[in-house]
Amino acid sequence: MGAVFVGVRHHSPACARLVAAAIEEHRPAYVLIEGPADFNERVDELLLGHELPIALFSYSDTHASWSPFCDYSPEWVAITEGRRAGAEVRFIDLPAWHEAFRDVSNRYADAELRYTEVVDRLCAEFSVDNVDVLWDHLFESEEDPRGMDEYFDLVRGTATADDGDSAREEYMARWVRAAVADAGDRPVVVITGGFHTPALKAKLDGSTDWPEVPEREKGASYLVPYSHRRLDAFTGYQSGMPSPGYYQQVWENGSRRAADWLVESVATRLRRKQQPVSTADLIAARTQAGALARLRGHANPARTDVLDGLTSALISEDLTQPPPWTRRGTLQPGAHPALVEMLGALGGSKVGRLHASTPAPPLVNAVQELLRTHALDHEGKISLDLTDPRALERSRILHRLRVLRIPGFERTSGPSEGTQPRLDEQWTLRPVDERLAALIEAAENGATLEEAAGVALERRSRDAALRELAEILFDAVLCGISTLSGRVKESLNEGVRETGDLAALGQVLSGVLGLWRHDRLFGTRRDPLLGDVIDAGTTRVLWLIEGLHGGPAPADPQRLKAMAATRDAVLHAGTALSLDSADVAGVAIRVSNDGEAPPDLRGAALGLAWALGTQPDVRKVRSIEALGDWLAGLFAVAREEVLASPDLVGVLDELVSAMTEDEFLVALPALRLAFGYFPPRERETIAATVLDHRGVEGSVRGVTKLGADPMVVAEAMAVERRVDALLVKGGLA
Repeated sequence: MGAVFVGVRHHSPACARLVAAAIEEHRPAYVLIEGPADFNERVDELLLGHELPIALFSYSDTHASWSPFCDYSPEWVAITEGRRAGAEVRFIDLPAWHEAFRDVSNRYADAELRYTEVVDRLCAEFSVDNVDVLWDHLFESEEDPRGMDEYFDLVRGTATADDGDSAREEYMARWVRAAVADAGDRPVVVITGGFHTPALKAKLDGSTDWPEVPEREKGASYLVPYSHRRLDAFTGYQSGMPSPGYYQQVWENGSRRAADWLVESVATRLRRKQQPVSTADLIAARTQAGALARLRGHANPARTDVLDGLTSALISEDLTQPPPWTRRGTLQPGAHPALVEMLGALGGSKVGRLHASTPAPPLVNAVQELLRTHALDHEGKISLDLTDPRALERSRILHRLRVLRIPGFERTSGPSEGTQPRLDEQWTLRPVDERLAALIEAAENGATLEEAAGVALERRSRDAALRELAEILFDAVLCGISTLSGRVKESLNEGVRETGDLAALGQVLSGVLGLWRHDRLFGTRRDPLLGDVIDAGTTRVLWLIEGLHGGPAPADPQRLKAMAATRDAVLHAGTALSLDSADVAGVAIRVSNDGEAPPDLRGAALGLAWALGTQPDVRKVRSIEALGDWLAGLFAVAREEVLASPDLVGVLDELVSAMTEDEFLVALPALRLAFGYFPPRERETIAATVLDHRGVEGSVRGVTKLGADPMVVAEAMAVERRVDALLVKGGLA
């Protein structure tokens, strides 16, 4: 009888019903489905009794891809109905790891970008906003949709298949020809994306030998739990149909009842958020949706009919952004609450679950055993003393899970880059539905937790920028992974010698110093490669700042971080440096006296020299221009020295007090940044020094804490200025 082609749009209830009807009508010998042919020997795993949505996750050394299935996916219906009809069910597409899928992370993505022109013309012809609305208008809202084959012929007729599509279509056609030849006088039903169907129909002549399934050296395929949220997360080219929660209702109950469900769901969600929704609003929304459906020629209310009806009934003010169903994309911040809840209802909340006997990669069992053995499989907060070897091992397990992005493990405090050495960590553990899927997907990195975390970090490091390499190195040490660390340290050493990015140098130097100062805890004590990075980074910072010139500009916190890191390198890692502190102080003094250097850099350079033992002449501060920016640099590097110098604090008090109101307002942003380097207790110390300088007794806290709202004070001062101006104008002052 030959092949019966059913072109589909992935995740379309209308297409799923057509697939079921075609299989029921033809009772085929074969049901051929667009899907990874290398999974054919394991199709039974799909039918163990999972709760959908689920996905088939495939990976190799270079690529990973998902093939999602939900209850209304045409491919899923083809599998289940094909088996029920006694047909041989086969996937016929190239494996997901094949070169043809290099840039594809979701096999069942729509292909709109390949036929944008014709879709735009059709949208204009039918006066709809986008392809999703067009599809609903033509097919999902109809009880007996017609013209789907013509639609796919039209869109494919204007599009050019790329090399990946061509390879896939040639491969799928070989399966079709072989199945037709083997079936004899029984039909073969072929379910593929509608974009491919016209090409397959044109390739029925040729060899009828069964195609070989490509093999890979490394990689595997596993089923993973999926969710409505993830189905709806793809946008643009990688997007299937949006709104899986709504289309689940369409599949289960039909368009009319799905419309009622959507109205009720949005109302319930809004009321939970304390947003007023009256019975009259709901009646108005349903009335509007029905009227729009009739106006637009829909037998039943379509998705956008309901959404437009809800918008009309629930939103009376102007919208700050177009409704998201009129375009592809996500809501922007500040969206109307009704829009937020509409999108929440549309997306759905269903989370898939795998049958207990579903095969899983070794990493899953390895991690579950580690969590049980180390008492990390419960919910709650834990505190780890990192000087205890057992606690340190638990910490490394948690960090490895963190770098693999396994949900449910959150570190709330602990050692970090560039901070004072810290010997404890706090974590919050909680069970989450997404954990199993994340573990299965992380298995592409390795079979054990240590191996998987190491490969994940190595992949991050391949194209990482200089400052990112420092973060990766710190993560590797926290994970207890030494094999990666050496290569990253060598890359860092090379990078710091060549970079001209002072901010990146500061990030790297700060991070590496954090490891150096945690040396006993993490086993990095006097690591020669770390020492080389510190030496090269410090030398490079000093070389860069001597040539850094520019006029007055706002203080640069990242540049100041580099100066603070240079100070710490001299004070805490002096044995690793090829320069002595006198050499560093000499450079700092030259920069501090360089009138062409930016003010914040001059202040930071003076602070560096001061921190290294060179006492400054505080009287020279009176001649400083751009005082606020200069102080930001000084305070960032020499905070402790400033606190111990009443003379400097007194001079600063005199300078700030002498400013006019306008001068003070101009300097205020920089002054706030500068004094932000002092924590509250140290600001109280400065306040006490100021009071003592002025010979005034009083409460320190009364000076540092403003009792009134700063905006009220500013408004009061503005009123006073206007009154003073009026008095002067009237000759009364």
